[in-house]
Amino acid sequence: MTFSAVVVAAGSGSRAGGPKQWCLLGGVPVVRHSVRALLEAGADPVIVCIPADAYDRCAEALAGLTGWTAVSGGADRAASVSAGLAALADRGPDRPVLVHDAARPLLSRDVIGALLTALDTADGAAPVLPMADSLRRDDAGRIGVAVPRDGLLRVQTPQAARLGALSAALDAWPDATSPTDETEALHRAGLTVAAVPGDARLLKLTHPEDFAMAEALLASDAPRRVTRVGHGYDVHRWGPGGAVWLCGVEIPHDRTLIGHSDADAGLHALTDAILGALAEGDIGDHFPPSDPRWKGAASDAFLAHARDLATARDGRIVHADVTLICERPKIKPHRQAMRERIAAILDLPLHAVSVKATTTEGLGFTGRDEGLAAMATATLDLPE
Repeated sequence: MTFSAVVVAAGSGSRAGGPKQWCLLGGVPVVRHSVRALLEAGADPVIVCIPADAYDRCAEALAGLTGWTAVSGGADRAASVSAGLAALADRGPDRPVLVHDAARPLLSRDVIGALLTALDTADGAAPVLPMADSLRRDDAGRIGVAVPRDGLLRVQTPQAARLGALSAALDAWPDATSPTDETEALHRAGLTVAAVPGDARLLKLTHPEDFAMAEALLASDAPRRVTRVGHGYDVHRWGPGGAVWLCGVEIPHDRTLIGHSDADAGLHALTDAILGALAEGDIGDHFPPSDPRWKGAASDAFLAHARDLATARDGRIVHADVTLICERPKIKPHRQAMRERIAAILDLPLHAVSVKATTTEGLGFTGRDEGLAAMATATLDLPE
């Protein structure tokens, strides 16, 4: 069903210690969780009601999302909702509208779907939960008389209605005190409001401790992740030339390394290490020497390809370590440039990249200066 949405985010958040709609939850502004959930469920558009001085802040919080528009909210919830509905007037009176509190960030598509389905047989709908706790009246700071909880419901948002019916119900509200929510206005107007199953996770962020609970719920939703370590090794022999490429840096030398590409053994080993952590074969599987496209190619492209494979798997490269094994050239003068180049290709901070060198004390083919070897280790964070 095609629908629109209004997200109420114009409050001051005094009980939470400040405007909670801009606070971070799981590293993301609270308001972004709600707007994104509605957009992903198909809302067209989402109207975000915000303080009149918060347009820049809203744009920053919702950067990268499309399909939303901000409007200035009113002095209370009902006024903010009316402003949001006015921005949807061109959608027609029969348009289904969901009104949601930005402070309820953990909105599921199941709740949205149930609300829209309920509008087939009712004028409005809201998610509700039964009362689980015992209720008592406050007696001057002491527990007073019990209040029967039978028939009592906790009403959440989003609350759904047709645009025309909800606008009329809010306009016709007879009291000086505004309705607490949309269901109260719809009920006072004589309209039917259906109850759909609520979601205990759809808690409202009211007090500072609510954020800790919401963070825990978000963490429980996140897919389990594992750390994988891959190892790579590469060898190239020396041949005639005037420079050598190592770890993405060109070093003047009296010879060069021989290979189908630029023979950058450091980047080849690191590429294989990442592919190994991903269990995606080796560099020859992805860039076969028999393919003329890779003749003389810069090995930066090979490492970037491995990086992109990790990203496509929702993976993150967290550390890279390369050891170059050779008698010549001297690596230390170029080590910082090598680290910087690898960090740039892998989008890593410099402190997460290590490049070092060693000799074999004159032993073996590297000791005889017949070629150069490289070993590399890559550490990745991946979904389980």
